[in-house]
Amino acid sequence: MTRKQKRLAVIAGGMGFILAAVLLVMFAFSQSVAYFYMPADLAKTPVAPETRIRLGGLVGAGSVVRGTGSTVEFTVTDGSTNAVKVQYTGILPDLFREGQGVVTEGMFASGTNVFVADTVLAKHDETYMPKEVADRLKAQGLWQEGQGGQNQRKEAKATP
Repeated sequence: MTRKQKRLAVIAGGMGFILAAVLLVMFAFSQSVAYFYMPADLAKTPVAPETRIRLGGLVGAGSVVRGTGSTVEFTVTDGSTNAVKVQYTGILPDLFREGQGVVTEGMFASGTNVFVADTVLAKHDETYMPKEVADRLKAQGLWQEGQGGQNQRKEAKATP
């Protein structure tokens, strides 16, 4: 091999190595990505069962039902008529309660409309709500900026 051929072989080998590394990183990221949805999004575009997503919104008033052991069922709503039933087995965050912002992560059980969550995140103080949830509630007119820069949620009208 000439000097030029050796140089081209080294460059080609390096490019192949970099390509393989990029493909492995992209594959790893695609396995861990969880898309964010609100109940209104799920009403428009259903998600296939066994697809991992994040579901965010407000815990529905009067919807928390504690089952046997550490199983809890509740609904996540976006303040409108859309609500998704969530089932979670585990210890809930201390600040989890009705009417508060929540982000759950998990997937829909096959053959049902129940979202089985393996992670539940609740807001950590009175002024915090997950950015995605607050942005969506603002877009729907259910969230407004309050005095002192604190966010306040408008009371959603309950529809029978």
